[in-house]
Amino acid sequence: MTSPALTTDITTLSGQLRLKVLELYNKAHAGHIGCSLSCLDMMIASLILRKQQEDTFILSKGHAAAALYVCLNHLGEISDEQLQSFYKNGTTLPAHPAPNKHKGIPFATGSLGHGFPIASGIAHANKLQGNTNAVYVLMSDGETNEGTTWEAAHYALQQGLDNLTVLIDKNGLQGFGPTAEVFGDTADVAKWKAIGFDVVEADGHDVEAMLVILDTLRLQTNGKPKVVIAQTVKGKGVSYMENRLEWHYLPMTADLYDQACNDINNRYFTA
Repeated sequence: MTSPALTTDITTLSGQLRLKVLELYNKAHAGHIGCSLSCLDMMIASLILRKQQEDTFILSKGHAAAALYVCLNHLGEISDEQLQSFYKNGTTLPAHPAPNKHKGIPFATGSLGHGFPIASGIAHANKLQGNTNAVYVLMSDGETNEGTTWEAAHYALQQGLDNLTVLIDKNGLQGFGPTAEVFGDTADVAKWKAIGFDVVEADGHDVEAMLVILDTLRLQTNGKPKVVIAQTVKGKGVSYMENRLEWHYLPMTADLYDQACNDINNRYFTA
């Protein structure tokens, strides 16, 4: 069990990074805000607090790039000046992550279904080289509709990639509606168990619980890849965005930006 001080620190960090995400999208007058806020706490756990130096983290749901950028900024891999170039001409921080510009972004992602196959290849390479480096890949629940997701899953099983952890941001909404209605629930616990993954369900906004899960999974060397199916809220932290499909796309007006910041301040910084 973590201490109250750690809880406060995590809550504060989550609020601070949310404000940075909102600032980036407000200045760019761009969308994909809701999907960045839904996975941010999972990234705090897996990228900031538990990723070891030689581990690999891949954001497969590349439309949540702003969440990745603010996390890498917190880690010092992206400078404050670079962060402010988000979405601008000539930036190294476009709407979807571009490769070979920053240490924490080794591959381009955005077209859904690419990150998991790449992560599987890296995990296999680590096995062949005899190192114990972990590989984390963060996907959306809508992304589990993709055929490449299931090809990569079977590859990971066949190669015994127990150094691979798949994190699924299950916010229940994808680009054209509720995931359960668009293509069926392909981020379903039973489906992933049936093909042979070690499956853990989690609250994707409970960072402390996520840390315990990641620590436990890292120690499991049973030849099975792992998947954490995390229940999340699209637009988490901003009252008018939460569980609203339109905030997959919409930019904020000045008034809505102010309201969003007020929501975050009230939820994350008020004792």
